[in-house]
Amino acid sequence: MTPLPFLASFPRRVVVFNPTGRYAAAQVAAMREAGTRLIGGISLGRGGGAQDGLPLFDTLADLPEPADAAVLYTPPEGVLDAVRASAAAGIPTIVVAAEYVPVHDALRAARAAREAGSWLVGPNTLGLCVPGEGLLGSIAPSFCMPGRVAVLCRSGTLTLTMARLLSRAGLGQRAVIHLGGDAVAGRNPHEYLAALAADPGTAAVLYCGEIGGDKEYALAEAIPGCGKPVVAMLVGRHAPPARRMGHAGALVGAARESAAAKLAALAEAGALTARDPEEAIARLGGLRP
Repeated sequence: MTPLPFLASFPRRVVVFNPTGRYAAAQVAAMREAGTRLIGGISLGRGGGAQDGLPLFDTLADLPEPADAAVLYTPPEGVLDAVRASAAAGIPTIVVAAEYVPVHDALRAARAAREAGSWLVGPNTLGLCVPGEGLLGSIAPSFCMPGRVAVLCRSGTLTLTMARLLSRAGLGQRAVIHLGGDAVAGRNPHEYLAALAADPGTAAVLYCGEIGGDKEYALAEAIPGCGKPVVAMLVGRHAPPARRMGHAGALVGAARESAAAKLAALAEAGALTARDPEEAIARLGGLRP
């Protein structure tokens, strides 16, 4: 698998869908402050206007130059159309912030992105940060520092926590990526791992998962072929069965979906497992990536 598009070359022409809401406007300002080059916002009916200096357009076809990344702050019911439009335009990286995207819409959006060769991050994601290069979404660059550890998390809060703790420990990050907390993700952990295996800037991978679903079993199958050390931590070790813990996907529906079962499978596959953030960082520190 080829490297992740935003690591092979960080996007220099980023478009934002629905940038005019309060939350989106704050993230637009943060991305600009982080050095991300935004070329425009898609806001139907406001084409020709601007928001805080960001030119607005009605459609992607109106952009002055083709985008190489799209960040979507579209409401859940508009995500499918926005992803399809971005994929049809050949945008390599698509980041979807919205939570509660209808499951069938998320499945169709993921399929549209795959068929177009686009990398879909999310839905329900804080996005990603490549320290020293730029930000797509809302991961605080001040929490991050350049390095060689790729961080993959299913929890947004844990994404921020691990970036901050790694930086405090002097362990820089190649990228900090929030995969998304919904049951359906544009790309799954094992796909990220395969792509990171081909990335020369990545020396080690930190995966932070959670209960529910079976994504970690596909990840376990991919670990032996990665060729790089993988440290794995899962939250929800004490979660009661059949009770959702925060995210749509964080629900133990069977014994194999528990943290203990997943950690056992990951350890058997060769991952260095950790019970908590402190142990995960100690594991990485011992690797000296």
